[in-house]
This record gives sequence, structure tokens and C-alpha cells, in this order.
Amino acid sequence: MLLAICFLFQKCGSEKSASFFSKVTYSWFSSLITLGYKKPLEREDLFEINDSDSSYVVYPIFEKQWRKEVLRNQERQKVKASFCKEACTRKPSLLYALWNTFKSALIQVALFRVFADILFFTSPLIMKQMIIFCEHSSDFGWIGYGYAVALFVVVFLQTLILQQYQRFNTLTSAKIKTAVIGLIYKKSLLLSNVSRKKFSTGQIINLMSADAQQLMDFTANLNLLWSGPFQILMAIYLLWQELGSAVLAGVAVLVFVIPINALAATRVKKLKKSQKKNKDKQIKLLKEILHGIKILKLYAWEPFYQNKIIEIRDEELEFQKSARYLTVFSRLALTCIPFLVSLVTFRVYFLLDEENILTATKVFTSMSLFNILRIPLFELPQVISTVVQTRISLDRLEDFLNDEELLPQNIETNYIGDHAIGFTNASFSWDKTGIPVLKDLNIKIPEGALVAVVGPVGSGKSSVLSAILGEMEKLTGVVQRKGSVAYVSQQAWIQNCVLQENILFGSVMQKQFYERVLEACALLPDLEQLPNGDQTEIGERGVNISGGQKHRVSLARAVYSGADIYLLDDPLSAVDVHVGKQLFEKVIGSLGLLKDKTRILVTNNLTLLPQMDLIVVMESGRVAHMGTYQELISKTKSLTNLLEVFSEQEKGKDTMKNKLGYNMSSLDQGKQFSMKKENIPTGGVKFSIILKYLQSFNWLWVWLVLVTYLGQNLTSIGQNLWLSAWAREAKHMNEFTEWKQIRSYKLNIYGLLGLIQGLFVCSGAYVVTKGSLTASRTMYAQLLNNVLHLPLQFFETTPIGQIVSRFTKDMFVIDTRFHYYFRMWMNCTLDVVGTVLVIAGALPLFILGIIPLVFFYFSIQRYYMASSRQIRRLAGASRSPIISHLSETLSGVSTIRAFGHEHRFIQQNKEVVNENLVCFYNNVISNRWLSVRLEFLGNIMVFFAALLAVLAGNSIDSAIVGLSISYALNITHSLNFWVKQACEIESNAVSIERVCEYENMDKEAPWIMSRRPPLQWPNKGIVEFINYQARYRDDLGLALQDITFKTREEEKIGIVGRTGAGKSTLSNCLFRIVERSGGKIIIDGIDISTIGLHDLRGKLNIIPQDPVLFSGTLQMNLDPLNNCSDSELWEVLELCHLKEFVQSLPEKLLHKISEGGENLSVGQRQLVCLARALLRKTKILILDEATASIDFKTDSLVQTTIRKEFSDCTILTIAHRLHSIIDADRVLVLDSGRIMEFEAPQNLIDQKGLFFEMATEAGITPDSRTKK
Repeated sequence: MLLAICFLFQKCGSEKSASFFSKVTYSWFSSLITLGYKKPLEREDLFEINDSDSSYVVYPIFEKQWRKEVLRNQERQKVKASFCKEACTRKPSLLYALWNTFKSALIQVALFRVFADILFFTSPLIMKQMIIFCEHSSDFGWIGYGYAVALFVVVFLQTLILQQYQRFNTLTSAKIKTAVIGLIYKKSLLLSNVSRKKFSTGQIINLMSADAQQLMDFTANLNLLWSGPFQILMAIYLLWQELGSAVLAGVAVLVFVIPINALAATRVKKLKKSQKKNKDKQIKLLKEILHGIKILKLYAWEPFYQNKIIEIRDEELEFQKSARYLTVFSRLALTCIPFLVSLVTFRVYFLLDEENILTATKVFTSMSLFNILRIPLFELPQVISTVVQTRISLDRLEDFLNDEELLPQNIETNYIGDHAIGFTNASFSWDKTGIPVLKDLNIKIPEGALVAVVGPVGSGKSSVLSAILGEMEKLTGVVQRKGSVAYVSQQAWIQNCVLQENILFGSVMQKQFYERVLEACALLPDLEQLPNGDQTEIGERGVNISGGQKHRVSLARAVYSGADIYLLDDPLSAVDVHVGKQLFEKVIGSLGLLKDKTRILVTNNLTLLPQMDLIVVMESGRVAHMGTYQELISKTKSLTNLLEVFSEQEKGKDTMKNKLGYNMSSLDQGKQFSMKKENIPTGGVKFSIILKYLQSFNWLWVWLVLVTYLGQNLTSIGQNLWLSAWAREAKHMNEFTEWKQIRSYKLNIYGLLGLIQGLFVCSGAYVVTKGSLTASRTMYAQLLNNVLHLPLQFFETTPIGQIVSRFTKDMFVIDTRFHYYFRMWMNCTLDVVGTVLVIAGALPLFILGIIPLVFFYFSIQRYYMASSRQIRRLAGASRSPIISHLSETLSGVSTIRAFGHEHRFIQQNKEVVNENLVCFYNNVISNRWLSVRLEFLGNIMVFFAALLAVLAGNSIDSAIVGLSISYALNITHSLNFWVKQACEIESNAVSIERVCEYENMDKEAPWIMSRRPPLQWPNKGIVEFINYQARYRDDLGLALQDITFKTREEEKIGIVGRTGAGKSTLSNCLFRIVERSGGKIIIDGIDISTIGLHDLRGKLNIIPQDPVLFSGTLQMNLDPLNNCSDSELWEVLELCHLKEFVQSLPEKLLHKISEGGENLSVGQRQLVCLARALLRKTKILILDEATASIDFKTDSLVQTTIRKEFSDCTILTIAHRLHSIIDADRVLVLDSGRIMEFEAPQNLIDQKGLFFEMATEAGITPDSRTKK
């Protein structure tokens, strides 16, 4: 036996090279456990997963089966349609495809379970023979030893087989989850626009995280669907052997109780379905909040959206509460079943024959079988609940996987002809049944042509590009496209990777061409400013670079691709005039890198039109005019008028060279963020983390849980002791009449103890439900509050997937798992203590064997936990990239499809999923490693108890033997279960640790402070900076240095400077997005650092550069706090030139805005943001290049509206296009974070300083200003 123990801890290589015995005992894994005990494990230390189990192998096999199932379903539909007139709508079955893919693995797992179950019933039969042996002890003592050895061999074999079952079962479940995740990801790349409206980003993330996990849980419990009934039938058969037909009475109890649970399960199914819908809403809103967190902070809207999410969360917890109370009822019924079955069976056993007597053999063999009966019945609620939830998840997954995809036939890509792109009588809509957005297009674009698409906001310019890409539903006509495509979207899509990878976008590095692209796209100066050049990691959505840089990186990506056709959606709007001219000259124009390519440029810069080969003027979704510049000028008055409006603002067609040698980087001084990788803690989970949960749980509920669980364990032990004493008394009774007199009394006491136990179980489940719901509500609210109080810099350096993972996976653990493991651990602790005390009371020598074995138990646990804890942490950290990659893909799906890179992104998804799978595999093997060793020690306990019973011989009563061995058989399970629950508590406490992680991070200043400004503040709008300094991080240089200036009342100030001068930083400081390093800002006599952030931000107004809208109604986006009347809303819509558009919508103000405002053009979104600002009655307005995404005509009207409506306000305009501030009262010129000039614009021009140089480059002269 000592040799066997040593072998269990042997070290060897990987699983492939391990021997058979090393594989079944998992000894090959000991080297990693030892390494983890010595130092914190890292990803490189883990064993790689077997090739056959990797995502690279699993997903393609499953996808093939899914395609077969889809084709089979189509054939079935055709056959059914020929027999029935009504349409047949049966969907392809995901379950059937999974079965065809994994049936061999599932059958292998089932066979392991069969052998384990057979051995499970062998132990009570050997125990029965031992009791009989002790009752009729003879000189053949070796028979007793034989029984003891046989019992040890059986339980040891059961351990090995059961752990193999667990290993293959869990990994097969993980493979199924992997396959489904792969299919979800690929489908998300193929969804049509109609489908994307149905399935928000939050819903798709929920499908990948929650529903795929549900399928995994179902597979893990799949064998219990047949194993449970098999164990119940076997137990009933063996009980028949002991108690005869009386067992049928017990079966009747089962038949009566189980349907009640089925009814409860049906109700739980409905609740879970509602809960999942609620969860989708919650994740969707959460992601929108995180994407638009800057707007929330600038407008002080955090409390509104915080309450909105909490309301949705409270609805979810109500569903959880109802489901858990139903589970309480089920638990009461199922806990009482073994007791009820035994009580009814014993009573009927006596009634059938008055001479029937309960002997020790019958009592303890029956009780052992009743205990076996208890296990499948105890697992039954979980299995039923899993099946119910899986049915819901399958429905959701099948709805998603079978939804509409983009039709390749929308566009003819194999066209061979003399033009690159052709539309013939083509009409398009975003929805097959919707109103046409583009109507009767007839356009022929020659190869190599430079084409401009112009028109007012909402005229369909961007939609033309979407139609060329095949992103829209073609209603009529023909669309032809020849060659490969590169696409630059209006809102630049940036990946969370290094800048070089963003540009290469999967292409091979060609150093010389790569440098030419960087130079042409004006990125070389930026690389000098970035901390690691082109190896600098660009954060999620490009948060750590400017809008201009994003567009130039996006343009560089397109140029480097070497495509045939370039679709450019207004890429010049977000860059300065001189940069825009350089990009046009060196990239897009007739002398640029793309001079031989077909280029379609959507633009609002009408000064570029003379250089175009073809101009397409869009109006209300139709081609209003088309031709060369000269043709349109001579024939079209409208275009001539349009040009005249801006002729004075856009002088100077000749491209100005960068003679001044200034830095063109758009990176604000000091704003050099790099993305944070997931923090992976090391060492043990602190007790303070567990304490944090218990405090949220409420200490009253904690003590009540302890009392109720102590009560149910004491009554359980009391029942067994009562039966043991009863059997012992019956053996020594001389007359049968004496037995008859006491049996009713004994049976009634047994029944009373069972009833009390049931009440304790019910009470325990109730208080656990109350406490866990309190903990879930408290911890979620604290997490959300902590996140919303974090500074903006945190969101700029942290992938959203990391944050969302806390709200999804980690909160799921807190909601459903942690309290389960905690109460099971508490119950098991009491059970183990009670079991040891019972066996020690029956066999005092047993205590000598239990002490060293318990020492070994805890030593193994401590040895194992260091590795297990770190593996679990690595697994937790490896989940976030899966969500982040999906989220990033969904936001850039149009770009990915345009470049034809779907396959490459699918491969990347396989990579991140496989990394998670490797961590999961190591976690599974580590659990099996522990279980084999713990159960082996438990098996020794069983052997020791049996050996002591044999050695005692006639000196011990057979009832004592039965009691001790039946408890010994349970202690293996109990001790093993105790250690595993302790490990699960610590492992799952990592989720609590991750949720609490944000609590200790540096927060923003308080939203509201004790000192509050007067209600009418600010009433003048005088802003004063006094020796102000600011930096983005303590380890970075100053972004603003010694800024001192003061505005006058109602003054209009323009803020200009070379890109990277600190203009946006100045705005951020005013809102305290960036806090001061020195000096102060005073607004109307109040130092803004002395008041709360919301008192400050709520009294300022800003129209930001990036238009951010949230899903919901148009009214909610305009006025989320519901402070304004409908008439006020219509008034501002008219002022923003949106009234006519909104009136044309069926639901007017209640028009549903889709996620991110995707169902409005970027220009319309910007106008909505302007309308939103007009509703905020404040004395100070900041404009951050707010009109870059709208055409010049609308821009002119908007500028007029701003001047009129905000005439009594102080306006600070951050300008890239100098014409927007040339009529300001004064202009503040910044350079390298310092004020260089501050005067009236005409004075600055006369002084011929820095502003004069910038104005000259922009084509603004004293003459042009005078004329204006």
C-alpha cells in the first residue's frame, strides 16, 4: 500500500508519454502541482491540450456537421412542403449536429459511468456480508479479512473509474462549448443588417458566454438523466431483496413526489427564460455605457444610467428569487424522499407480516441503499433545472444560428467588363421589407477613376458605399463589382493591437512599401511621439490615440492592402486642413499612391471636386446629378450655389508643404497610455475577500444558516443512531410480543426525527436564498458604483471585455455558485465531524487511524491549492480576450467583410478560445489529480474501519459494525467532497476578488461634496485659469504648463494650436477629467476643485467631436433626465435642421435608436448631439470640432444656430478648421501645452505670429476674413 501511495506522487512528462497507471492516477501531472507549490504558475508552465481536443480540430469538425444538418433540414422542408400547404418552419437542430459530432466521446463517457454505477452498488452488498459474518462469527477469520480487502479493492476501482469518467465528461463538455462558440463567432461575421438589429452586441456576447456555458453544463450532467433512474431502480431492486414487496410502498412515494418537482421545473423554465432576456438587456446597456462613458461623465449622467441598470438588475434578481424559492420546495421534497421512503417501507414491512423484525443486516443494508437512493434524488433538481435552462439556451442559439445572413447574390463580384463598379436600376434597403434607402441607382464607375460622392446630411452617401460592399438588402436591379476592396469607414475602426499590426492587417511586411505608406499617411511624426513607435499597443477602439490618428491608421491599412477598389467614407473630416491636403495629394489624388486604383470618396470638402474624374451628387437616396466637375458646374445651379457658400472659407487650393517643421502628432503632450493586461493575482485568496462576501450576505443570515444546517445534521445522525439502537435491542429481546409493543413507538420517533430534519432543510435553504440574494444585490451595486466612479483614463487603458467579464462571468459565480459551494462546505464540515464522532464512538481504535489520514488530507489540499488557485486565475484571465475579440469584431464587422478577412478573424477566435481551453484542461486534470488522492485516503479509512470490525469479532455487536461501516463508506465521499468544496470556495472566491478589485483603485473626486455652489451658478460664465498645470499620469510630463488667462462675460473664444498642442487637454481640465498638478481654475468666483464633479459638470455644456447615442428612443437620447417638454424638443430639432427628418419617421420622437445610433448617419448623430446640448441651459459651452461629420451647408446653418442660441453664453471652441473661429472675440493659441498668443484674431494675423502661419496654411487671409 505504501508503494501505491508513492506511485500516486511520481513525476513524469506529459499525458502522451505517461504510462497506463500514471494516466489513471494522474501522476504525470504531479510535476506541475510541485512547480505550482514552489512558485506562482504562469501560462508557459501549463501542459498543452491534446491536439484532438483543441479548438483548431474541434470546431471545423462540428461546423461540417452543422452544415450537413442545415442541408438535411432544407431537404426535409421541401418534402414536407410537397405534402402540406401550410409552411413548415422547423429549424435545423443544434442538438442533432452536436450528437453527430461528439457521439463517440459521449458513448465512451457513458460506458465509464455504467462501470462506476455497478461498483457503486457492490459496496453495500459486501457490507451486508460483513454484518452477517459478525453475526455468525466462526473460526474462519480469514473470510472477514477477505471481505475487508474486497471492500477496499471495490472502492479503489470505483475511484479510478469515476475519475476517468469525470475527466472525459468534463473535457467533452468543454469541447462542445468550444464548438458552439466557434459557430456563434462565425455567424456574427455573416449576419445581415436585419439580424444585427435583432441581436445586439450584448445579446451575442450573452450567447457566447452564458448559453454556450449552459450547453456545457448540460453535457456534464447528461449521463445523470439515465444514471439517476438506473441507480434508483437498482436500489429498489436490492431493497426488494431485503424487505420484499414492502419496497413498493416506497416506490409509490417516489411516484407521488417526482411529478411535483416536474411541475416546479416547468415554472422555473419560464422564470429562467425571462431572466435570460433580462440579462441580455443588462449587458447591452452596460456595453453602451462603457462605450459612451466619456459622454456620461461630461454630462454628469452616471446616476441616471446607474439607476437604469440597477432597475434591470432588480428585475433579474426577482426572477432569481422566484426560481430559488421553487428550488427550496424541490429540495425539501427530495431531502425528505429517502426518509419518507424508508419510513413508509418499514411501516408496510411490519404491516405485511407481524413477525417481520428489523435486524442489523436489514437495517444497515437498507439504510446504505437508501443513502445511495438519496444521491440521484438529490442531484435530480439540478439535472432537471439544467435540462430546462438548456432547452431555453438551445432555442436562443438556434434562433441566432438560423437567422438571416448577408446574401452573396446581393452583388455580382465575378463580373468581367470595362467598369469597376456598376449599378443598373438598383434600389436598396436596410431591411427586405423596409422603405428603400437608395432608389433607382444607375452608375458606371470606370477602372482607375477617382469619384466623389457628395450631398447633404442623410442623403445616402455612406449608404452607396454600403451597397457596393453588399451590406444592404438589394430590392431591385443589378450591382457589379470587379476586384478586391479596401474600406475606410466614417468612424475609424481600430483593433486592440500594436499600430503596425493595425496597418498590416494580416498582410506580409514589405518594409519599403510600408514606410512609403506611413509617410504618405502622415504617420511618421506620430511614430516619433508614440512611446514604442509602430510597436505601440493601440487600445481598444483606439482610445489612446486621437480621432485624426485613427483615421490615418485606418487609411494606411487600406492603402497597404493593395486592393483594386478603395471605398473612402469621409476620411479627411477628422484631420486638420494641412494634413487633409497632404493625404489627398500623396494618397488619394492623381499623384498619390492610389493613382492607378478605383477610388470612391465620400466627402463634404467641396474644394476637392475639381480634381475628381466623376462626381455623384446624392439627394434623398437618389442620384440627383452625376458627371465631371465642369459638366455639373455648367448644368447645375444647385452645385454652383453650394460651392459659393464655402468658396470664401476654403481658399487656397494649392497644397501647402509643411515648411515650418512642426510636430504633426495628434497625441496630446503626456497622453501616452498603453493598454493594461488582465491583472492576475498570486498567492492565496485573502480571508478578507470571503469576509467581504459574508458581510454582503448579512451576518444574521450567516448565523441562521449555521444553526439550520447544524440542526439537519444532528437530526440525520439521530435517525441512524435510533435505528442502530433499535436493531441492537431487537437482537436481545427474548419475546416477540415485547418487539411488537415498542416498534410503533420506535418508528414514530424515527418519523419525528425525519420531519424535524425536513424542517431544518427547508429553513436552511430559505435563509441561504435570502442571504445570497442580498449578497448578489449588494456586490453588483458596489461593482457598478465603483466602475462609474473610476477616472476616464481607466477606461482608455482597459479593454471593455475585462470590465464586462466582471459583470457577467464573475457575477454569475457570485449569483449562483459561491453560495452553493459555501453552504455545501458548511454542511459537509458538520457531516464529517458527525461521521468521525459516530465511528469513533462505535470503534474507539478508529481514532488512531483517522488522525494521520486527516493530516494527509489537509497536507494534500494545501499542496494542491497553490497550483489550483493560480490555474483558476489564469483561466479567468483567459476568458476576457474571448469577449473582447468578439466585441471588437462586431464593431468592425463591415471593415472585416470588406477586406475579406473573415477567415483570419475566425482563426484568431480559435486562438483565444484555445488559450482558455488550455487553462481549463489543466484545471480539470488538477481536480482529478486531487480527487484520486483524496479518495484513495478515504478508501484506506474504509479498509481500516472494516479491518477493526473483523478484528473485534464477537466482542462487537453487528449493529455497531453496520453503523460504523455504513458511515465509513460515506466518509470517503464526505471528506473528498469537503476538500473539493473548500477548493471550490477558494477558486470561486477569485470572482469575488475580481469584483472587489475596482474598489481599491483610485477614483474620481466625489460627485457631490458638502460645499455646493449656488443654484444660479454660473450666472456670468467667466472662466479663469491661474498658473494651471496638468499631467495625465504622475510618471509623465506636463500636458499643460503655466496656463493663465481669463475670459470675459459671454465672450466667444477660439482655441487653436498645432495638433498635439493641448487643446483637448484644456477642455478635459475644465471638466476635471484630468485633475490639476498645480494652479487652479475659477468659474464665476468659485474654485472648481472645491466642489463636486456633478455640481461642476452639470453646469457646463459640451458638444463633443465623437457623436455618442444610446439605444432607446430619440426622446431619451435628447433628454434622458426627462426635464423638457415635447414642444421644447421639437424646437431644438428645428434649430438643428432635424425637424423635417424626425416628422417623417413613423414614431416621431419615440423613434427607436439602435445600438450606437447605427440607424442614423454620422452627420445626423452629430446633429442629435447638438440638439441635446441646446436643451442644457448653461452659461458655458465647449465646442470640440462638433461639425466635422456634416456637410458644409449644414455646418454653416449649425454655426449660425450656435451663434444665435448661445449668444448669451461663454463659448470655447476647439478648432481644427480655422474658419469656424475666425469671427471669435479672441483666439487662444497653444503650443506644447503653453499659451503662445491670446488676442483678437485680426490682431493675431497682423502680428504675423504662430496664428498667422496657421491661418496662411488654411488659406485664410485678411482679405478673405474681411469679405466674410
